[in-house]
Amino acid sequence: MRPRLRKRRSAVAIAAGVVTFGLVLTGCTDASDPDGEGSFDFSGKEVGAMSDFTVGTTFKATEPVEFSMLYRDHEAYPLKEDWPILTALDANQNVSFDFEVKPRSDWAQARSTVIAAGESPEIVTVSYPGEETQFVAGGALLPVSDFVQYMPNYQDKVEKWGLQGDLDNLRQADGKYYILPSFAEILRPQYTYAVRADIFTELGLSLEPKTFDEFAEELEAVKKAYPDKFPISDRWTDADPLGATLNFAAPSFGTNAGWGYGDGTWWNGSEFVYTGATDEYKNLISYYAGLVSDGLMDPASVGQSDDQAKAKFANSESFVIATNDQEILTLRSALTEVGNTDAEVAMIRVPGGPAGENLQAGGRLGAGILLSSKAAESEHFKALLQFVDWLYYSDEGLEFAKWGVEGEQFTKSGDTRTFTADWDRNGLNPGAPKALNVDGGFSNGVFMGTEGSTSDLLLSMAREETVDFINDMVSTKTQLPSAPAAPLTDIEQEQASIWRTALKDHVWQATAQFITGQRPLSEWDAYVSELEGLNLQQYIDLVNSAQKRQADALAGGGDEK
Repeated sequence: MRPRLRKRRSAVAIAAGVVTFGLVLTGCTDASDPDGEGSFDFSGKEVGAMSDFTVGTTFKATEPVEFSMLYRDHEAYPLKEDWPILTALDANQNVSFDFEVKPRSDWAQARSTVIAAGESPEIVTVSYPGEETQFVAGGALLPVSDFVQYMPNYQDKVEKWGLQGDLDNLRQADGKYYILPSFAEILRPQYTYAVRADIFTELGLSLEPKTFDEFAEELEAVKKAYPDKFPISDRWTDADPLGATLNFAAPSFGTNAGWGYGDGTWWNGSEFVYTGATDEYKNLISYYAGLVSDGLMDPASVGQSDDQAKAKFANSESFVIATNDQEILTLRSALTEVGNTDAEVAMIRVPGGPAGENLQAGGRLGAGILLSSKAAESEHFKALLQFVDWLYYSDEGLEFAKWGVEGEQFTKSGDTRTFTADWDRNGLNPGAPKALNVDGGFSNGVFMGTEGSTSDLLLSMAREETVDFINDMVSTKTQLPSAPAAPLTDIEQEQASIWRTALKDHVWQATAQFITGQRPLSEWDAYVSELEGLNLQQYIDLVNSAQKRQADALAGGGDEK
């Protein structure tokens, strides 16, 4: 039996640093004529490909194929050679992998190094929309929009779920996009605050603050009852100051922040402005600076590690912390481990704010995969496209990646799935000895897009409290509109990257200083002037020019072939 897994050696940088993209296409693709008008010559590149692959077809290569993959290794469930997911793919799909493994802790840098060196495996996993832009100019990535016509499940989801507009916003200056994102049929908000429900209830607080101002009032009540403690001591702040919290709070203030800061631009309805210099961003930062100055939030929240923040929550040194629908289980376990068995933890609905009740724009395109341009040179290129289409976009593949093999990891009756005796995920099958991700490789972001993609799969492992949270968020909030695309040319991108990095670094530094009180908010105008000195206006002018150019092209006013 052929080996199922072979770890590749780390990529070694080469002098050229780029890959020349030389695919043979008949016809052409431009910004006004996307996705599939041309055709690709698969001569000599159909090894393992199925001749009758379509929506509803189970992919199985006609002969064994091995695809190379840059694998993001999660510390909580490190890659194992004998995982059932790999065994099943070998047996049922005739597919094995040549893995190059990189740790999650250094994923972004490791991925950049491998791609820039021209040594990228065929499949690059766990990449978020926007992260691909930096690699486009070098020619290392496949313009996947030219090939989705050969991916029937992908096209089916795009049409049924109305995702074409979202995909159009991924297009680069050449009119093509270079990432295959994961899809979600419905929005799935995940992040919010976890609060000590027993403490809040003891104090007669609602657990349902309608606005962030009401939330601050509840924190004041907690502070009054426990004057020697900080009500909030927050987390997810190592790389970005309050990255998760500012991200989920920002829509209520009419802005982006934290993990959602992106390229630093905000569409105000008529043009792009620089996010970190807007009044809305100032209002958001002022709110959190106020929490710190009033003793309601631990100033160490900006800078402390996750472990430090979680330890304070577990030891009742704080009563509020950022969480998601999975991490709340970790928080409960931590409280139990220190003997605080009477503690109750609840997720609250994200409050509204000065801008109203909003959800972030987008949200239905998540982390997906990149394909190396060299993949198109492989003798099994067509089979690779079919396999990717089946695993990441077919209902069958999505269910397999999340739940496992029916009859082995789970059973199914109608639309209800139940774990078999040995398997569990998220405490749904207490006492089962095997975890679906740790011991099986399933429910793994490398092989699974957006928690299952379909609304059924998205909620299929969700606890009742999670379903209630999602329904509450979606039913009471309005999703902000997506900004129009503004793809830059290669030369523009090179310049913009320099400006963007310098601007964001300064915003991050100032954000931390303003929130912790190291810098008074009375210096906001001086801070904006500092951003202007870092080429803020030149950067915004460049983006607005690109947006207009792209709008003209998509309207048929341009011809970029």
